[in-house]
Amino acid sequence: MGFIHRFCETEFSSHEDFYENFKLEMPERFNFGYDVVDRLAALQPDKTALVWCNDRGDAKTMSFADISRVSDKMANALKSLGVGRGDMVMTMLKRRIEYWPFAIAAHKIGAVLIPATHMLTEKDLAYRIEAAGIKMTLTVEDGPLCGYIDDAQQKTGDVLRVKALLFGKREGYVNFTELFESAPETFARPASYDLPGAREMMLIYFTSGTTGMPKMAAHDFLYPLCHLTTAKFWHGLDSSDLHLSIADTGWAKASWSLIYGQWICEAAVFVYDYDGKFQPADHLALIDKYKVTSFCAPPTSYRFLIKEDISKYSLKSLKKCTTAGEPLNPEVYRRWLEATGVMIREGFGQSESVVMVATTVWTKPVPGSLGMLMPETGTTVQDEHGDECEPGEEGEICVRVPDETNRPIGLFMGYYRDEEKTRAVWRDGIYHTGDAVWQNEDGYVFFKGRNDDIIKSSGYRIGPFEVESALLEHPAVLESAVTAVPDADRGASVKATIVLTKGYEPSDALIKELQDHVKKVTAPYKYPRIIEFADELPRTISQKIRRKEIRERDSI
Repeated sequence: MGFIHRFCETEFSSHEDFYENFKLEMPERFNFGYDVVDRLAALQPDKTALVWCNDRGDAKTMSFADISRVSDKMANALKSLGVGRGDMVMTMLKRRIEYWPFAIAAHKIGAVLIPATHMLTEKDLAYRIEAAGIKMTLTVEDGPLCGYIDDAQQKTGDVLRVKALLFGKREGYVNFTELFESAPETFARPASYDLPGAREMMLIYFTSGTTGMPKMAAHDFLYPLCHLTTAKFWHGLDSSDLHLSIADTGWAKASWSLIYGQWICEAAVFVYDYDGKFQPADHLALIDKYKVTSFCAPPTSYRFLIKEDISKYSLKSLKKCTTAGEPLNPEVYRRWLEATGVMIREGFGQSESVVMVATTVWTKPVPGSLGMLMPETGTTVQDEHGDECEPGEEGEICVRVPDETNRPIGLFMGYYRDEEKTRAVWRDGIYHTGDAVWQNEDGYVFFKGRNDDIIKSSGYRIGPFEVESALLEHPAVLESAVTAVPDADRGASVKATIVLTKGYEPSDALIKELQDHVKKVTAPYKYPRIIEFADELPRTISQKIRRKEIRERDSI
């Protein structure tokens, strides 16, 4: 554990001790490529960093020495393309193994990495290229996405200068693999004065865009360091762990779960590279085969996993399970615990942050709770007047930001090139997440909903998550989205859009049964007066439920 001690103390007796005494060292200059990957490559060259396999039977393992060597070659390849410090580089690499050394290469040369999904269309790409000033794109292979990139380039003038493919050839594109193979193996680390400062921009994530066009959440070079709290104190990782997360590299969750904090903890990450939809049986089989010790997935994935016959797989290696992205329904928590014997520890954060609330390694999960407030980020629960809420009082998750020079480590720099949107959420020394919660007497935080999603009916404030969790306890319900519909008498009525599990069919009798069920398991006034059945729920490109789309459709 000597390596991790370079950055912080790791021994705490309780969450309270952790919250009060944890502090990260903040170097003036920090580069994850040099200060973590290269250092680990020197200290433990043969230590496994990455275990990768795909749905076609291919498998590879990379040590820290491998990641260091390959990233150096990729850094030389990038420099030969004229890409350097401050240049915007967008990757659309799915879960291909090349993403990891490429990300490190971008960090080493000081470029700004912009991970993105391969599902972008021409409109999405044109917006991103112009908004961020993207100089280079790198995608997997020739295909429809390249056509979208070409069309977007024509619309955005000379902003995009370099288009590259990992595999194959296409006119106007560089074959990056060929360029990489011919690049020198030795990369000269820049002098200290040529390296980006710790507070310079390192990475941009385009947010999901549930309301309007996506925003560009910019992070500095200290961002990876703060993910130590994610991996060590929430995931509970150490050098013996093999950590599986199903995140695609295009989403911020990959930064949370598949690279930064995990490698600082000297843990190995496991990546399953597959195309198409999430297949729960495949993931269970991989946990069994590779003896995965730690698993992180969104609640949606756990909901599908508990529908499988888990008894067919040996999951004895699995010791640590975590979830984030959406609140975890208590029924899912209970059924996973019964099937595996492993508790799921929930966490909360945003593309704009690292983990802000979590069930840490010292705390016992409370079903329905996100966990407790995390240190270092200055997270608090505040009412509309900016005062800290008392236990049981509903408020908003906020972050105290005294001034730019004292911005909490791990919190974003702001929305790139958009001061207006930054000021809308970051004002008077407070960053507002827009997430409504309440705390109990023991400090556990319970999610109510996004402020925009809270339903106000007959004077009551109803969080959609509460109703969705109640519905999920019924065996007929696979997924649900609870929204408000206008009501002349009540102001709004609760509506549930439901995806049924196999073997159930929509009927008036089932609607009545579900309504009565909700009345029994939660406060009766929260029951959905309107129930609609659907084959699937509308989602953002990052698979979050678009309640806004349901509301808009109902208002027509």
